[in-house]
Amino acid sequence: MLIYWAKTKKLYALDYRETAPAAARADMYIRDGKPDEELARVGALAVAVPGELAGLEAARRRFGTMKFSALAAPAIRLAMSGYPLNPHMAHELPMVAPIISKDPGFRAIYFKPDGAPFHADAILHNPDLGKFMQSLGDDPVERFYHGAIAEKIADFVKAHGGILTAQDLAGYHPIWRDPIHLTYDGYEVYTMPPPSSAGVVLEILGMLSGGDVGGLGVDSPAYLARLIEVMRQGFIDRAQYADPAFVKVPLATLLSPAHIAEARDRALHHAPPAPLAAAHDHGTSNFAVVDRDGDVVEVTTTVNTIFGAKMMVPSLGLVLNDEMDDFGVAPGVPNAFKLVGEKNNEVAPGKRPLSSMSPLIALKDGRPALAAGGSGGPTIITGVAQVTIDSFAFHLDPERAVRVPRVHMQAEPDIVFVEQSLPFHTRDALTAMGYRLKIVPELGAISAIRIRPGQLRGAFDPLKGGGAFGD
Repeated sequence: MLIYWAKTKKLYALDYRETAPAAARADMYIRDGKPDEELARVGALAVAVPGELAGLEAARRRFGTMKFSALAAPAIRLAMSGYPLNPHMAHELPMVAPIISKDPGFRAIYFKPDGAPFHADAILHNPDLGKFMQSLGDDPVERFYHGAIAEKIADFVKAHGGILTAQDLAGYHPIWRDPIHLTYDGYEVYTMPPPSSAGVVLEILGMLSGGDVGGLGVDSPAYLARLIEVMRQGFIDRAQYADPAFVKVPLATLLSPAHIAEARDRALHHAPPAPLAAAHDHGTSNFAVVDRDGDVVEVTTTVNTIFGAKMMVPSLGLVLNDEMDDFGVAPGVPNAFKLVGEKNNEVAPGKRPLSSMSPLIALKDGRPALAAGGSGGPTIITGVAQVTIDSFAFHLDPERAVRVPRVHMQAEPDIVFVEQSLPFHTRDALTAMGYRLKIVPELGAISAIRIRPGQLRGAFDPLKGGGAFGD
């Protein structure tokens, strides 16, 4: 969570990323001498210590004006009285149905009596989740991370072969961190520090700053070729990001003018890259809020892949995450997003996994000008960077900025992912330049709010059924 607080004119970064359980080990996914990456994606060994409630409550206690029970009331009503299944989730359900239909909790909510998944706009109910949230009262951290609820979660995970314990839950705490920032074309752009790898967004912007990108034309082959190469360099550097409690991340060097100039030179002259590494998220949501006082909150939250570990705690209606997949399962083994694990991001007790979540707030003359963030694993990084560039360098309104066809390059694999809406002649031009393209329906989902004196304009990708609302 990234927060701009108008009263202090300061930005705050709140890290409530999950942590590895105390019994976690670097070799915990090795079976018969070989890594079994599926163990980090599905089932009880995929579950990391959840941080969601602790983080939300930390923000509420520091900046909020309402009690937790009042804030939770609308969600409780939806869980109890029903909510429509949106088209995005209805599309995803059949893909995971063979796995989640075996779980009694998922089966009761998302499947008809005959075993078929519900279709879009069906009204779903999760009364157990509503009762669980009601039981948290106005002290959610104490009631969730300690006592009967923590024991119930831990017992469920243990019974299914996992290692999460009640002690792990009791020991969890969110961390207030200092945001990181860089100047881009007259804007001060702020985002999350490690264990987020959002610094790569700043590196991409830094490599393109002052290069008259706006004169190349939005989504022109010349611009996209330059963008692809700086993305490649940014993702090469991503291997140096990790939990700062375990690894010294050289942020000052990575964001220094000298390093950015060197990376830009490699990118624009197609110099041989440094030894390669790679990158990660999904099952992710993003939202931004600007209030009448000028406060800005940009939040990205995730259970990792869709439906997390594909497990729901009985009687709580609670979906468990599969955040352990965001660690490097083993050297050279890709995670769910085709990103390869490296030493800096190996599993360790209490460690936070590397993240691609990149909430961003940009200031102009000391005032908020843009809030942006997204979902979609590593495409969050490139998507947020492109929407920022489209907003500032190409002067697009937020609706157009989030809908311009995007590209994605994460260094490994050596493929450029492009949205199918990118014009054919542009694809042909990139192919003629020697790029291997993979056409995909879309690349993540980005939302943004453009902030000007007396005017707010919000925009969202329709992919996940989002919206823009205000009064």
